[in-house]
Amino acid sequence: MKLLVIKIETSHEVEDALDFYSQEHLNALGVEARKRSDFEQAGWLHDSTVVELDDIKDLPEDMQFLAYFDEEADKDDLIAKYKDKLAELAGYGLAIGQAEISADYVADQDWNTAWQKYYHVINFSRHLAIVPEWEDYQPAFKDQAIIKLDPGLAFGTGNHQTTQLAMLGLENAMTFPAKVADVGTGSGILAIAASKLGASEVLATDISDESMTAAKENAGLNGLDNIRTQKTSLLSDVDEKFDIIVANILAEILLDLIPQLDSHLKENGKIIFSGIDYLQLPKIEQALAENNFEINLTMRENRWIGLVISRKQA
Repeated sequence: MKLLVIKIETSHEVEDALDFYSQEHLNALGVEARKRSDFEQAGWLHDSTVVELDDIKDLPEDMQFLAYFDEEADKDDLIAKYKDKLAELAGYGLAIGQAEISADYVADQDWNTAWQKYYHVINFSRHLAIVPEWEDYQPAFKDQAIIKLDPGLAFGTGNHQTTQLAMLGLENAMTFPAKVADVGTGSGILAIAASKLGASEVLATDISDESMTAAKENAGLNGLDNIRTQKTSLLSDVDEKFDIIVANILAEILLDLIPQLDSHLKENGKIIFSGIDYLQLPKIEQALAENNFEINLTMRENRWIGLVISRKQA
């Protein structure tokens, strides 16, 4: 069996946006990002890793984004849609780099694990470390919890700045016990982080079948039985209330989520948003205010914004 792969020579600034667009709007089977910085950083590790950049085939100038589709997918239509998306992202002020798009066909087993050698332990904080399934790691602190992860085809390895901002928000907002909703769960990393930080119950939602599978498998990999999954768009068809709602998705999708928050948030509950480009923050602030929410904490890493939010106090 072969897969159609769309290759985009672009900038790391649009990685999260292309991840989400590919899986949520174009139904990609999987995505991959080959960043020059990943290869460079692999050579800085204090282990036996040796990386000769000159020997790496097709080393990207900044980032090569790859999206995989069924062999029968319409190649020309996908290329046109990606061109339009890149133009839209450029309009937001994001760098799109070379913006060169091409297509090819590959055997489906060629790419599934090749990237694993460049994915290593993320010693995120004194409370959490993200550890690939295939690596051994001893906690840096006696109370540091380990998130075992096999990201598979789904978005969410812990490397993304937006994911790390969301995890910081979880550490800030977590109460004991807490019922948590992870909206747009991807690989399930934030649902797992919530559980490891003390959540009593976690619901992970996503529109993607691949994400549902990955989230279930990663929860099992961590021996967690308090994470449930539900395939749905945002919080549609969810008839529950939560102490914490976390969503690491693009601002344009957060705008659709905001009107759903009040009916799903318990009294004194907290909301964590990430995935917001700083240029989109005013729109989020306005929508939150219109729906009776206020921002308690703003976090920023480069151009990405994370927020901790609550209802406005009377």
